[in-house]
Amino acid sequence: MDISQGPRSVLRHPGYLNFAASRVFSSLSFQSIGIAMGWMIYDQTHSALALGLVGLCQFLPMAVLTFVVGHVADRFDRRRIGLICQLIEAVTALVLAIATWQQWLTPAGILAAVTVLGAVVAFERPTMAALLPNIVPASMLQKAIATSTSMMQTALIIGPSLGGLLYGLNPVAPFAVAALLFAVASFNVIAIRMQWAPGKREPVTLASVFAGVSFIRSRPVMLGTISLDLFAVLLGGATALLPMFARDILHAGPWELGLLRAAPAIGALAMSILLARRPLESNVGHKMLVAVSVFGLATIVFSLSTNIVLSVAALLVVGASDTVSVVVRSSLVQLLTPDEMRGRVSAVNSLFIGTSNQLGEFESGMMAAVLGPVATGLVGGLGTIIVVLLWMRLFPDLTKVKTLQG
Repeated sequence: MDISQGPRSVLRHPGYLNFAASRVFSSLSFQSIGIAMGWMIYDQTHSALALGLVGLCQFLPMAVLTFVVGHVADRFDRRRIGLICQLIEAVTALVLAIATWQQWLTPAGILAAVTVLGAVVAFERPTMAALLPNIVPASMLQKAIATSTSMMQTALIIGPSLGGLLYGLNPVAPFAVAALLFAVASFNVIAIRMQWAPGKREPVTLASVFAGVSFIRSRPVMLGTISLDLFAVLLGGATALLPMFARDILHAGPWELGLLRAAPAIGALAMSILLARRPLESNVGHKMLVAVSVFGLATIVFSLSTNIVLSVAALLVVGASDTVSVVVRSSLVQLLTPDEMRGRVSAVNSLFIGTSNQLGEFESGMMAAVLGPVATGLVGGLGTIIVVLLWMRLFPDLTKVKTLQG
């Protein structure tokens, strides 16, 4: 493969590096404080339900704000929306640092902070996703998404490890560092140079508010891809219980928890680098379905493991297999959606992602409170494999997707 057509050529596009840096620093900060808040709330409560509530508090703002977010992203400068979001995140992290320093932070306070961050992320993620096609041409979008994913996965590796390490040194540290990095992210987002101007914006009507849902429903391949990812991650969410697995099953501390949290990102990084250099060019739908099945199988292995080495290995596979689905879904959403609707479609897509991640955490926490973490993981992994088999029948066009060319 000619290197001029690889990841380096994407990085040469004006604005792309600022875009990627903004997302990387924001993700790095979010993951760092996420590991600190997860450990802190479980340390204070020793409750699987409390871990589940963290996911619910992230999900509810996203569910409430989805349709507002889409219209905002389609009517205003997406760079400024990203800037405002990251500044609010910086202030929230700073408040958490002060509250921890003064020993004011209670489980209720942690959940309140998670709710604020969930509301801000509800605006930030779909807005930034909708911005990417204004920076690179459609023909390079899959490479741009894969390259951005590899950078973000690097942040997901460093972030949890950094959060665990900093928390072990001083509980205030992860929040203070995150505040600084959110500020760095905000400087990068405002510096993004757009190569393609946004299209015309339609007026706000009831129909236009729900246009993103209608658009996705009218395209079975897009609906099948997004919903498959939703149910797979929703059911296979045993990784949401990592503090519980680390402390009660693997008998590990904050540093090992950071390693476990980073393992899926390491696997995802390896896969995203591979996809950036060797994009999916044939039998894309079939490969995605196989990858989601592997995700479910790896979740089962992780749930049964009592050895941290095996647990880390299983999580590596979880991250690598999930990345295939991420790149396929993200590419289809961006390539099949006109710019004037990208904010609304990306918001609905983000809701699906949030449902699978945050609501999945709540579901896993609730189930673990009754069945325990191991049984919860087994049910989730098996459920993921069953969903793949059902989706092959419900969405037969998925298996017919051959390429992701713009």
